[in-house]
Amino acid sequence: MRPHRLFPSLTRFVVGLGVVMTLATGAWAQSFNDAQKLEMENIIREYLLKNPEILRDAFGELERRERVAKEEEARKGIVENKEILYNSKLSYVAGNKDGDVAMVEFFDYNCGFCKRAFGDVLAIMESDKNLKVVVKEFPILGEGSMFASRAAIASKAQNKYWEFHVALMQARGALDQAKVLEIAAGIGLDLAKLQQDMKAPNVEAEIKETYELASKLGVNGTPAFVIDNTLIPGAMGLPALQQQVATVRESGGCQVC
Repeated sequence: MRPHRLFPSLTRFVVGLGVVMTLATGAWAQSFNDAQKLEMENIIREYLLKNPEILRDAFGELERRERVAKEEEARKGIVENKEILYNSKLSYVAGNKDGDVAMVEFFDYNCGFCKRAFGDVLAIMESDKNLKVVVKEFPILGEGSMFASRAAIASKAQNKYWEFHVALMQARGALDQAKVLEIAAGIGLDLAKLQQDMKAPNVEAEIKETYELASKLGVNGTPAFVIDNTLIPGAMGLPALQQQVATVRESGGCQVC
C-alpha cells in the first residue's frame, strides 16, 4: 500500500474498530449474532497480523500519554507542596541557601545510582554558586538505609551533617549499622551522643515528612530530583541537571522554588 493511501485507510480502520468495540461491549452487543462477532474478530486479527506496526505505535502512544500524565501529576504535587519541598525546617540545605534556583534530591545511602549521581551533585554545586540544594532523606532499601538516615539526621546535633553525608555517600559497599558507626567515628562524631540523638522526635519526623512528600509527588525510587516545578526521576547525569537549571533561569526564574 502506498504511503499516501495508508493513513486514510488506517484512520477508517481505527474509527471502525472503535465503533465495533463499542458496539460489541455495550448495549448494542446483542444486535450481533455469534457468527457476525466472529467475523469481526477475524477481520481485526487479520488486519493486525498484516500491520503489526500498529500495535507498536499504539503502545508507544500509550506510554507517551502515561508519561505526560505522570509529569502533570508530579507538577501538581510540587505546586501544592512547595513549602515543604523547598523550605521545610527539617531538611538540610546545602549550596547557596539564598540561591536563585533550588534543586531537591531524594536519595538512599544504599542506592548505587544515588552514589554515582552524588558526583554530579557535588559538581553542579561547585560550578554553580547560585544553586540551592535541598537534601531529602528517603531510606527505602532496608534496615541499613534506615539506620544510616537516622544517624545522618542525628549528626545535625553535632553540626556534622554535611561531612557525614558526604562520607556516607562516598562509602563503598552496603551500609549496615556497624559500617555507619565506623564512618561516624572516622569523621569525629561522638558515637554515644549520636546514638542517643537518633531517638529524638525530629529524626522520625523528618523521615516521615519525606515519605509523605514523596507519595504526593509520585516519587517511588531513588535518586529523584526536583528542579523548580519539574520532577527528574533517576540519575540523568550532570548535563541534564545543568540544562534544567539553565532552562529555569532562561524562562524567567523559579515558578515555585
